[in-house]
Parts: sequence; structure tokens; C-alpha cells
Amino acid sequence: MIDRGTVLANLKRYDLKKAKIGVVASHSALDTCDGAVSEGFRTVAISQKGRERTFANYFRAQRNANGDLIRGVVDEMILLDKFDHILEEKNQQKLIDNNVLFIPNRSFVSYCGIDAVEDKFKVPIVGSRNLLRSEERGDVKDYYWLLEKANLPFPKKVNRPEDINKLTIIKVHHKVKKLERGFFTAQSYDQFVEKSTNLIAQGVIEPDFLAHARMEEYIIGPVFNLDFFYSPLEEKGEKIELLGIDWRFESSLDGYARLPAKQQVELEMDGILPEYTVCGHNSATLRESLLDGAFELAEKYVKAAEKYYSPGIIGPFCLQTCVDKDLKFHIYDVAPRIGGGTNVHMAVGHPYGNALWRKEMSTGRRLAMEVRKAIEQERVDEIIT
Repeated sequence: MIDRGTVLANLKRYDLKKAKIGVVASHSALDTCDGAVSEGFRTVAISQKGRERTFANYFRAQRNANGDLIRGVVDEMILLDKFDHILEEKNQQKLIDNNVLFIPNRSFVSYCGIDAVEDKFKVPIVGSRNLLRSEERGDVKDYYWLLEKANLPFPKKVNRPEDINKLTIIKVHHKVKKLERGFFTAQSYDQFVEKSTNLIAQGVIEPDFLAHARMEEYIIGPVFNLDFFYSPLEEKGEKIELLGIDWRFESSLDGYARLPAKQQVELEMDGILPEYTVCGHNSATLRESLLDGAFELAEKYVKAAEKYYSPGIIGPFCLQTCVDKDLKFHIYDVAPRIGGGTNVHMAVGHPYGNALWRKEMSTGRRLAMEVRKAIEQERVDEIIT
């Protein structure tokens, strides 16, 4: 892990009156930039050539002579040959010289690699740098380990394919779409063999997929991604906030599920199985009797993160849950940073965040509010790692 003194030394060189919010132009970057400009910050988006048009053209900021925003959310673009070129010394220096406080998203870690993020990236990160590693499924102290330490509910692990005796989801990476999923389900060992053989033949998963697979009980129920925020700066109200809830559109699962059952069976008999590639999100709310349980999950997670991944959560995090027939939560994934579905909050906020803050409050805007507060109170060192 990079020495904290190195990051703080770089922070001391910043003119925080001219601080900008920077982010890799992918994942939740639009929400991040929209929230930043709503709170008066200039924004910097880092993109790979061929991936920049959404940010450099269609959401490029226009300002009047006074600097007031007329349209768009992206003030500046940094265009690189590859996303991971952000790690090059000259590009990091460009961010530091430009007073950029950096917001990590999943794309940043996926394209750059967790080791490089921990050891080589010298730009001040808003959030918990070391906690990002817990998202690397299969690491010794991944989020499953942390959930267990926190005594939080998650689907029961299945250790061997031969042990499958009920509906089980097999979580693996997609062979071709490297950042996506090659998930499939099986309710017996024979079905596991049949489906995995078909998926290998179709080029969806690797022949040795089992070496990096996570198999667990499939929870039948709706999905609720709980978008929380933890403020280390808050002194009067609760430090944990529920800003919003989202759920996913997955291709080709959603189209598959809309077919009549007979056709689904026919497709499966032909070896055509649904994939679980996230392609969009929508907004949701919970019945109010479940909210206490949602906050209890967040409280336990924050406490465990602080204990085992000091300093713990800073800013946004997402607990991805299923709710079973008995209305009990099961956490199937954790994002220890801004979640992938927060663009549903963009510009309009979310019922929970709006109700709490009495204005349109997205995750991106809440992040920018925290940065603004830290600057005004001269406490930026408390929210960066």
C-alpha cells in the first residue's frame, strides 16, 4: 500500500479553492460529474481513445462568461491510449497539478488492477483505497470474509459441484467480456455438468472456470441494491445515510424471462442459456417495515469495515441484496465505493436522499457535498486515502 504520507504530501500542494473532481469516464462517471457541478466544482473525466464521445461530446460542459454552467457536466477530458495509462507518472502529475480529487469507481480498479491502485496511484482518492481490495472475489479477505466477520446474512456457499442439491448460482467471469459475468444456475450435479459444458462450447466461460468460481445458494426474490453513504465528517445527524435503491436490467436474462415457460425450456434443451450482463438500472423503494433491517445491515458493515479495513468506509457504498419469501435480506455482493446503478439518481436525486436533504440528492451530489464540507472545515485529509 502506498505510504499515506506520500498522498498527504501531494494533497498539501493543492490549491483547494480550485479543487476539481476527477473520475474514470465509465461506470458511474456521469452521476459523479453531475453531482460535482451541482455543488460548484469543475470536473475532469479520464477516458480511453474510442470510449470518449459520450463524455467529450454529448455531455461536455458549456459555461457562460461568468463560468456559470449552461449545459453538460464534463468540463475537461484527459484522453489516453488505454485507461490504465492513468498510472503513468506524467498523467498522475497532470491530475495533481490540476488539483484533482479522484473518485474511484469499479472501472478504475478493473482497468488498472487493484495492486497498482494500492501501490502506484499517488493522487488523493476520496474514499477508502484499501477497502477496494475486498471486492476482489476470491481474495483471502474479500467481501464474503468481511460479511462473515460482521455476522451479516449472505447466500450459503456450495463447496463442490458434487454438493449441489438445490438451486445454485455459479459465479464466474465471462470468457470474452472480461469485465462481465458468465453466471449460470444448476440444481444438481448433472445439470451443472451439462450447462457448464454447453457454456464452454459457446465460448462464454473458460474450461478451467471452476478454479475461480463462487458457488452459492440461489435466493429466490427481488433484488435491491442499497446505495448508502457514510460521512466521517457528520457531527449532528446520523453518519449512515440511505440515499437510494436500484435494481438491474441484465442481458440476456431479462429477455429470456419474458418468454413463455415452454419456450424457455426449449431454449435450454438447445443449450441456449441466459447470461447475466448488466446493461442498465432502474429505481426502487422498500416497504417501510424493511428499512430498519436495511439500516442494520449498513451499521454492521460499517463497523466491520472500520475494524478490519481501517479507516473503513468513507463516502458511498452499496450492499446488493435479495429479499426472500420471509422478507429477510441476503447480501450477494458489496461495492465499497460508488455503485454502478447510481446514474438513476442523476439530476433528480432519489426519494430517500431527497427526503433526507430536502433537495435533489444523488450519490454523486452527496459525494461532492462531502468534499465541499471537508474543504470548508479544512478536514480533507479525513476523507482521502
